[in-house]
Amino acid sequence: MTASDAIREGDVLREVVRTPDAVDLFQFSAAIWLTHRIHYDSPYTTEVENHPAMPVQGPLQAVYLAQLVRRDLERRRPSCLVQVRRYRFRHTAPAYVDQTLRCQGTVTEVDGDRVTCEVWAEVDGRQTTVGQVEVVLRENGSGTAG
Repeated sequence: MTASDAIREGDVLREVVRTPDAVDLFQFSAAIWLTHRIHYDSPYTTEVENHPAMPVQGPLQAVYLAQLVRRDLERRRPSCLVQVRRYRFRHTAPAYVDQTLRCQGTVTEVDGDRVTCEVWAEVDGRQTTVGQVEVVLRENGSGTAG
């Protein structure tokens, strides 16, 4: 069975919605050793850096987009493990704490067990991050993606 058995170019991925709060931003900063105060110190962010609120880390948005691809393709092919092979992201506008990010994408290429998707995150219809995720589907033999 190949990826093309259940996944086709042009398929729209099932949207993922995330609303990162201050705890999410703090925990992500701690996890990746991102020490810039704008991601966890609201008074500093607004009073010193003059942002309207704490910005959502670009890498956190990239994680949400990679999860979008993985979850959608695992839903379509429950017998497969979805392994991210390559990804690229570009941040085009800020997203701020407590704003709702709508993560979306489409399948742009299917080549055997390799699937490539164009992905993006939006806040109120404005793109904040765009990218591409390439994955490899591997049959895991257990009937579920695990």
